[in-house]
Amino acid sequence: MTNYQSFRLEKLDETGLTNLAVELAGLITPPLVIYLSGPLGAGKTSFARAFVQALGYPGRVKSPTYSLVETYPVNGAVVVHLDLYRINDPAELEYLGLDDILANTLCLVEWPEKGLPALPDSDLLIELDGSGDSRDLILTPNNEKALTLMESVAWSAYRI
Repeated sequence: MTNYQSFRLEKLDETGLTNLAVELAGLITPPLVIYLSGPLGAGKTSFARAFVQALGYPGRVKSPTYSLVETYPVNGAVVVHLDLYRINDPAELEYLGLDDILANTLCLVEWPEKGLPALPDSDLLIELDGSGDSRDLILTPNNEKALTLMESVAWSAYRI
């Protein structure tokens, strides 16, 4: 596996987190898998909600904490949002039929560490830390497609 440079954003407020999700949503093409990792309250669901809405989904974007998976049709694509917080064993994911669900989709996975190794590899890992008014993010591309995506972000908009 090739190691790519991570991008670090510090002290991002809720607006900054939303703006980043909107910007990334405007640059992506399916298929793409994004892992969202971090403690409770770090902003994983907030990021996912802003991302899905920025792609053009007009309805309510809810947390899949209890349903485990929510799908959203957006502009000819499908966003699959997984929340694995309640998973105790990666084998539980077998019943979700992920192989069929994830083909040609944009996939956001909260708590991916609970589903490994049953999950597809991520293209982009977003690690969130903090809560309330300030969050730190580390974005790590895991392949050339994600690296190109990260190089397209206007990082100057996120300077503190």
